[in-house]
Amino acid sequence: MGSAPVGSWLVDGAGDEFVVEFCSVRGEYLRLGLLEVGGLAFERFAPVRSFPSYRGQSAFAGWWWLATTGEHVGHESWLERDNLIALDFDPDVVGVVSQPFWLHWTDDVRARRHAPDYFVRMRDGAGLVVDVRADDRIEPEDAAAFAATERACDQVGWGYRRVGVLDPVLAANLRWLAGYRHPRCLRPGLVAEVERVFDGRIELGCGVAAVGDPIVVLPTVFHLLWSGRLAADLTGAVLGMSTVVGVG
Repeated sequence: MGSAPVGSWLVDGAGDEFVVEFCSVRGEYLRLGLLEVGGLAFERFAPVRSFPSYRGQSAFAGWWWLATTGEHVGHESWLERDNLIALDFDPDVVGVVSQPFWLHWTDDVRARRHAPDYFVRMRDGAGLVVDVRADDRIEPEDAAAFAATERACDQVGWGYRRVGVLDPVLAANLRWLAGYRHPRCLRPGLVAEVERVFDGRIELGCGVAAVGDPIVVLPTVFHLLWSGRLAADLTGAVLGMSTVVGVG
């Protein structure tokens, strides 16, 4: 680990099994014992490392505009992006930051550190730490890091989740609906009629035709599906005009 930037300060969590290194909202790089950070708002902090982009890289790094907060959150691969979309779609999620901190600990051989992929704030105030890795790409050292991170989360009262490849149908549907997540896709004047028509749970195409011109109506319907005001089975089949839609 390199030294902290000029103007920052460090505090070591002496005696703790885990030490957490993070960047505060004031740009200070801090090191605190694990049990000292449980109440901090990590969802408001900056990532502890950047997302490099270079010619020939195997993964796709980028930024996702999170409809939940109106802010951009980084990702280092398509897999991370898909799971970030799923977090954005989850109504219980109110905040997300990528690469929230470095977790430091010592195993039987050497000093280790790991930066989880996401810190998530839930609507009930709980914290959730998420690592993203496909099942077939977990090496023994990765598994040890995930296990240590889960143990640390247990100690501080956060949830922990290691997620992999999403169900392909669900992923396809979430990607499609995410294209309509921005409020500009919603026509407020259509909402009441759309909800009235779909209150009886009918096929998407029939309901849209009953409201008006599909070109005008569909963006609002898709936005309402994204926001949960309408509901459909997103795992059984890819969304189409025969999909049954109802009020959420």
